[in-house]
Amino acid sequence: MPILPREPAIFPDDLFSEQVDLPTDAPWWAIYTLSRREKDLMRRLRAMEIPFYCPLISRKTKSPSGRVRKSHVPLFSGYVFAQGDSEQRLQILQTNCVSRTLEVDDAAQLLDDLSQIHRLIDAEIPMTVESKIQPGQAVRVISGPFAGLEGVVLQRRGVEHLIVSVQFLQQGAAVEIEDFQVESI
Repeated sequence: MPILPREPAIFPDDLFSEQVDLPTDAPWWAIYTLSRREKDLMRRLRAMEIPFYCPLISRKTKSPSGRVRKSHVPLFSGYVFAQGDSEQRLQILQTNCVSRTLEVDDAAQLLDDLSQIHRLIDAEIPMTVESKIQPGQAVRVISGPFAGLEGVVLQRRGVEHLIVSVQFLQQGAAVEIEDFQVESI
């Protein structure tokens, strides 16, 4: 049983679909929040109708009494990605949830990376955060639920993992994958 219901982690709900008409002149921002304020910021951005995405994953913990608790936590702790002009950026800063903002230089690359992370999360397969991704074998998934995703394959304890990264943060998410499901690019 979750402590609280899952927060909407994306606005608009079809942010990564082809039909969404986002303004092309407004930059994307990586917003670094104050400690544990990501969900508060997401609620405020939704109310202001500012496009955003914060990848949330499920995490299960056990209390000392043995009760299992399920919570939804940000994949990239402290970060929310939003699109807005300078006026909307000012509104975001006035929420008192923000430590600093970083303008994204390559918005198309960021959206592509976040779209892939979104697909991984929707598959509801256990994943881990990978920090400071090192160069490795670049691959494209050719079969299975992740067909079309691109990433890097690493081997850990004899098990292969596909890492899909967000280049701007130099972080990513890893899922287990079989070698027959990928091809070199």
